[in-house]
Amino acid sequence: MSTTARWVPAWWREVSIALFWAVLLVVTALWVAGGGVQDLGTVSGFLDSTGRLTGLVASALLLVQVFLMARIPWFEQAWGQDQLARTHRLVGFTSFNLLWAHIVLITLGYAAGSPKGLWGTIVDFTVDYPGMLLAIAGTVALCMVVVTSVKAARRRLRYESWHLIHLYGYLGAGLALPHQLWTGTDFVGNLAATVFWWTLYAVCLAAVLVFRVGVPSVRMWRHRLRVVDVRDEAPGVTTVTVGGPRLAGLPAYGGQFFQWRFLDGPGWTRANPYSLSAAPDGRTLRFTAAHAGEGSARLAGLRPGTRVLVEGPYGRMHAGTRTRRKVLLMGAGIGITPMRALLEDLPQAPGDVTIVHRVGTREDLVLDREIDALARERGARYVLVEGHRAPGRDSWLPAAAGHLSDTEALRQLCPDVAERDVYLCGAPAWMDAVRRAARDVGVPADHIHLERFTY
Repeated sequence: MSTTARWVPAWWREVSIALFWAVLLVVTALWVAGGGVQDLGTVSGFLDSTGRLTGLVASALLLVQVFLMARIPWFEQAWGQDQLARTHRLVGFTSFNLLWAHIVLITLGYAAGSPKGLWGTIVDFTVDYPGMLLAIAGTVALCMVVVTSVKAARRRLRYESWHLIHLYGYLGAGLALPHQLWTGTDFVGNLAATVFWWTLYAVCLAAVLVFRVGVPSVRMWRHRLRVVDVRDEAPGVTTVTVGGPRLAGLPAYGGQFFQWRFLDGPGWTRANPYSLSAAPDGRTLRFTAAHAGEGSARLAGLRPGTRVLVEGPYGRMHAGTRTRRKVLLMGAGIGITPMRALLEDLPQAPGDVTIVHRVGTREDLVLDREIDALARERGARYVLVEGHRAPGRDSWLPAAAGHLSDTEALRQLCPDVAERDVYLCGAPAWMDAVRRAARDVGVPADHIHLERFTY
């Protein structure tokens, strides 16, 4: 069990926000220096100039997207998976909308000042401008990513299909951006702009190559992870243990998650996020997953000796984010697995930790015997909350507790909850309900820790 966890200081988040706005400020300043404001005097000039600005900002945000997808440890730890995912989504949709504003405005601006008309201008762009065919292909790829990221579409897609399509975001960025350096008014003959943008491209490319390719490859070679044990934990739930040399040097802590790939045949290229269900012991890593799709269902068929490739560890669900001596751990369904690892990994005195295990029925229990044994050993309090949710009520409680509000129930389960850090893992709606109740009883927002794995 680790006694302390390393984590990125909170000011890293403020630094990253400042860098983000600095990039947008420089982009706007370069547009102004390139005559962007002076060109607003005519209809064609206004359309063309605002089209250039929206294209520049869209390009910058697209590069930010690539940077966020690179899984850089310092940023991931500073923001946490939940906030990083929301930021990724917001920046992505904003960039996509600005991209289409750029296309429309630039086309109309050029057409307004050209005798070729609208359709002649579109043909001229496509055929005669360097890099435009690549940009069109990149835009199509980005459209595929955005369309499948809409919630209604995501619900209809398997995780494996969504993940494969989402990788086209890299292709789209690589194809859509270069044309501006070859033909853009803000780049041709402008050394400062050219240096600035090529530097952004280089930084983003380096981040992807280092953290999405290099680090996992080095860790695969260094630790040579292989499956040690596979066991059925419950119907539709599998626990996998992997091992390898020098794992004591891997900075992983109970409650964090990895992106896992098992090199056992077709489908190995698609990574799946699974949280550790036991604290790392320097020799093995263990996770427990429910069979929610093809990727997780094939876990039951893994054989000992299968090679494993991992990315991570990721997430702020670990002892290093703890701010108070007392802690409340709450897990629903398979979300109890990182709570079990945290219970094992948290330094604690008797009475410091309360763990709440929420299930629909006894048949849904996972790792309950291990949790009960750990709680007894460490002097923690283990509470089982059983029963299906009341229909028509947005609550984390079972129907049998319908006479209580979410806030009242939380106070009864843990009277001093306002003095604790609260860690949550479960279905998004369930976590939202618990989070609201915790805030209502006085838990500050920065003392509530959670991760979301929905795509």
